[in-house]
Amino acid sequence: MNGYLDVLKKYAVFEGRADRKEFWIFWLFNFVIGMILGIIGKVIGMGGFLSGIYTLAVLIPVIAVTIRRLHDTGRSGWWILISFVPIIGSLVVLVLCALESQPGLNQYGPNPKEIPELEVTQAEE
Repeated sequence: MNGYLDVLKKYAVFEGRADRKEFWIFWLFNFVIGMILGIIGKVIGMGGFLSGIYTLAVLIPVIAVTIRRLHDTGRSGWWILISFVPIIGSLVVLVLCALESQPGLNQYGPNPKEIPELEVTQAEE
């Protein structure tokens, strides 16, 4: 749940990096919440209205976390535009987001997985 809330706290932050855990936890919660709202909408006779409103509400965080994930793999956020190519584009972005993080520092900032290690090391000194 913290991964989901962390992404929402960075609502429109397009700079920096997001590790795989942050990205996939956000997508998992997003999927589950969308499904629950879809079911509730069908039961109360609103169709997909509730899930549609939710989808619009989280559109910017979805784009932001995807761009930060692409940054983590060492790619420009502009790669997200390839998802406009029907079927294949979304699969390409999905594969790019599933790749391992680029180790160490890259042009978008430090590796998010390595930051807690630095804080622990500094606290021990």
